[in-house]
Amino acid sequence: MEKRKAKFYFKGILIFTACVLVIFSVIFTAATLILRSLYRPEYTALAEKYAAENSLELALVYGVMHTESGFDPEAESEAGALGLMQLTPQTFQWLQTKTGEDLPDEALKDPETNIRYGCLFLGLLQEEFGSMREMLAAYHAGRGSVNGWLSDDEYSRDGATLDKIPYGDTAHYVNKVERAYKIYSNLYGI
Repeated sequence: MEKRKAKFYFKGILIFTACVLVIFSVIFTAATLILRSLYRPEYTALAEKYAAENSLELALVYGVMHTESGFDPEAESEAGALGLMQLTPQTFQWLQTKTGEDLPDEALKDPETNIRYGCLFLGLLQEEFGSMREMLAAYHAGRGSVNGWLSDDEYSRDGATLDKIPYGDTAHYVNKVERAYKIYSNLYGI
């Protein structure tokens, strides 16, 4: 009789364990589907092309576009930044000194132009600052601001990495892009 009880008990544990695994699997699948609907990569061919040309991680490019404009090519910020990667006309004009082009500011609403110049800018910042946190802070607050913070002991102990970002909106921006970057990396294996 004891053997039957033990066998019944063991079967119950197996069934319970199987049910728990199925529930977790369903929850994980649902969460993944929800995240994929919220973090869809768009403009993939353009993003892949210009990320590669500038030695950038594709997930970073998606993270910036997701955070900056929600993939809206017509987006315009209060500061006058335009397009998918939200470049200001001043930054666009400076970047054109590197490419030799002379495009009007309105070209920033063209997805290819915006992604090409946004990736060029990120690539230059990556070369200058080396790490994602500093390059994203410079993308948001400007190279001069970040270089100033790096030379200030209050914000950087080593002069190369930021221990603290003094602008709250820039710190928030960097965290949002880093979070989006991680999500794109994990969801899509990029």
